Amino acid sequence: MRIVFAGTPEVALPTLEALHGSSHEVAAVLTRPDARTGRGRKVSRSPVAAWADEHGVEVLTPAKPREPEFLERLRDLEADIVPVVAYGALVPPAALAIPRLGWINLHFSLLPAWRGAAPVQHAVLNGDAMTGACVFQLEAGLDTGPVYGRLTEPVEPGDTSGALLDRLAVAGARLTLDVVNALDVGALVPEPQPEDGVSYAPKVTVEDARVRWGDPAFAVDRRVRAVTPAPGAWTEFDGQRLRLGPVSVDPGGPALAPGEVALAKQAVHVGTATDPVRLGEVQPAGKKPMDAAAWGRGLQHAGEVRFA
Repeated sequence: MRIVFAGTPEVALPTLEALHGSSHEVAAVLTRPDARTGRGRKVSRSPVAAWADEHGVEVLTPAKPREPEFLERLRDLEADIVPVVAYGALVPPAALAIPRLGWINLHFSLLPAWRGAAPVQHAVLNGDAMTGACVFQLEAGLDTGPVYGRLTEPVEPGDTSGALLDRLAVAGARLTLDVVNALDVGALVPEPQPEDGVSYAPKVTVEDARVRWGDPAFAVDRRVRAVTPAPGAWTEFDGQRLRLGPVSVDPGGPALAPGEVALAKQAVHVGTATDPVRLGEVQPAGKKPMDAAAWGRGLQHAGEVRFA
C-alpha cells in the first residue's frame, strides 16, 4: 500500500521505521512544523521530520491539517492509508476522508481507558497494573473510533512513563504493521469500543508535576514516575525549583513531617503523609542532575531543611 505517515516525537519512530522497512511505500510524512526547543531556543526539526530528511522522504508540515494546500497535496499523493502515532494536532473530517482506508491511530492505552494526550502518564499515576496499546480508526471524536487490534503490557513497579512508553512504542510498531498488512488484503474488521470503562488522560502540565508531600508515599512515588522524563517532577526549595528523579519508599527511614527533609551522608529522605521517601537524583536550577546524597552534602544551609 501507499502510505503517508503522521507523527512528531521520537516515540513515533519505531512505527515509521517498521512501515518503511515493509513491502509498503512511505510516500511522505506529516509532522508538526519546526519549533524552538531547548535552553538555546534553537529552531529544530521534529524527530519524524529529521528521519524523513535522512531517508529522502517528503515532509509535510502544515500549521494545521485543514489548510487547503495540505489537503490538495494529500489528494495528489493518493495514499491508501495514513497511520498516526503522536502527531499532535486534530485531524479534520476533510482530511480523514481523503485516503482510501482512512487514518488509523496507534494509541498507548487499552481503549476506552485513558483517551487523550497522556495515556501512559495517567496509567502510571493511577497505579494501573496493566496497560497496552490499540490501533483504531481515527474519527472526529476523541479516540472514539473502532479498534482493529490491541496488545497488553504490564506496568512494572518501578516503571517511569518514559520506560513504559519505550516498550509500548516498540510493541505498538509491530501491531501497527500487522494491522496495515491485514487491511491491505481486506482481512480485518474493526470492533466498536465498549461503552463502559471510559476514562480520560489530558495533557500533564508542569503544575501537575509538582510533588505533593502531603500525599501518601505511594502516591508521591507514582507522581514522580508518571512525569519522568516529561515534564519532570519538581519541588520548591529555597524559593527555586528542584527537579527530582524517581524516589523509593523507605518504611524504615526517619520519622518526618510532610516535606521535612533529613540529610545524611549517604541519603536524603523526605517526609510524606505516611512513610518517608528516599531521593535518587536531583537537579538544582541551572545545574546538571546529581546524586541526592551528594547534593545534600554540598548544602550550606543552617536550620531546618524543608520542601514546599
